[in-house]
Amino acid sequence: MEFPKSPDGGWGWVIVAVSFFTQFLCYGSPLAVGVLYIEWLDAFGEGKGKTAWVGSLASGVGLLASLGCGLLYTATVTITCQYFDSRRGLALGLISTGSSVGLFIYAALQRMLIEFYGLDGCLLIVGALALNILACGSLMRPLQSPACPFPEKIAPENVLERYSTYSEKEKSLEENLNIVDKGYSTEDKCTNTLPNGDWARDNPQNPTAAAHKKKVVEQTYFCKQLAKRKWQSYRNYCGETVSLFKNKVFAALFIAILLFDIGGFPPSLLMEDVARSSNVREEDLTMPLISIIGIMTAVGKLLLGIMADFKWVNTLYLYVATLIITGLALCAIPLAKSYITLAILSGILGFLTGNWSIFPYVTTKTVGIDKLAHAYGILMFFAGLGNSLGPPIVGWFYDWTQTYDIAFYFSGFCVLLGGFILLLAALPCWDVCNRKLPKPAPTAFFYKVASNV
Repeated sequence: MEFPKSPDGGWGWVIVAVSFFTQFLCYGSPLAVGVLYIEWLDAFGEGKGKTAWVGSLASGVGLLASLGCGLLYTATVTITCQYFDSRRGLALGLISTGSSVGLFIYAALQRMLIEFYGLDGCLLIVGALALNILACGSLMRPLQSPACPFPEKIAPENVLERYSTYSEKEKSLEENLNIVDKGYSTEDKCTNTLPNGDWARDNPQNPTAAAHKKKVVEQTYFCKQLAKRKWQSYRNYCGETVSLFKNKVFAALFIAILLFDIGGFPPSLLMEDVARSSNVREEDLTMPLISIIGIMTAVGKLLLGIMADFKWVNTLYLYVATLIITGLALCAIPLAKSYITLAILSGILGFLTGNWSIFPYVTTKTVGIDKLAHAYGILMFFAGLGNSLGPPIVGWFYDWTQTYDIAFYFSGFCVLLGGFILLLAALPCWDVCNRKLPKPAPTAFFYKVASNV
């Protein structure tokens, strides 16, 4: 599919605004689930690994709410990329800060709601606030080329005629009549299942019977054509998916995002409990660590998004750099034993987590705008899978060792591994190796006939 030229403005700024509020309302509470995690530990009295499943599923895959969040995120990113080209990094940075601002506000809001209304009342109010996403969605207009207007809506009773007419245009009149004649012979074998089947078989020239048979043949032909089209669409989708994974950078991106979410997501869920496990007193918590993560994530998304618009910046290498530094910061968490060091690391991790603003940019540069929705949907599925697996794994490490040290070493290793895999796949030397060398010119051999003398 060819998209018209991106307007880089106009209604696109309305898209940016409503996408910002969509991510604010959709992801604010799930990302601030660390506040609820402490309440769930006290309420259920279960281990940290088992309790972490609640928060990880709320931000990953498997629940109705997370399914809706995944659909909304992909929709906001895809439509923003369609409306912006030269300012794409800035636009993506602006909309992605919505989730970070939501994290900062919902972290304090949920604490206040729990104090006044309890855990159940807090969840009910948060769910009611999320209904405002419907108003945001009503303002999202897909970018459509003037040469390709929106398809006309068809009444249900006219669907059969529409498809039958379309099919008849593909074939000549004689070919369609032959199909109907073949349908007569086929239907003669099945008339005993139709109303008045015996009467219709005895009176083949009856107009009502002929019209009924023709209608059945048309329905059968319509169903066959529809099944063929659906099967072809399925085959095309599978073929496009295979072609995406043949791209070594996309395959490495898929591995990197999975490992990044396994290792990089647990701090936003568990950092409050990390502080409590490190014997940090509540009166020392000048600002909740999760709020620091939220503020710095918003800053990181905006600044990294702006950097992506500079022509001299390679967004793929910039994304790799954020992964590697994130892995090192995660490995440093076990060394932090005070609120100040935990706050500094939370700020660093929050800023680097802002690489979500350039991730759609990297994906677009890797596969192209026409395959963005398909590729991004695949990547987001595995990102959600990583979100679901990361916190329980870290929680199980704590239940096993009664410390978060090994857990965060594991998280850092996962992110570092993903970063180096993506770096190796992105090295320019592969293009040189894959470039076909010109065939050497055939060597000319000159033979001198030996003299008999």
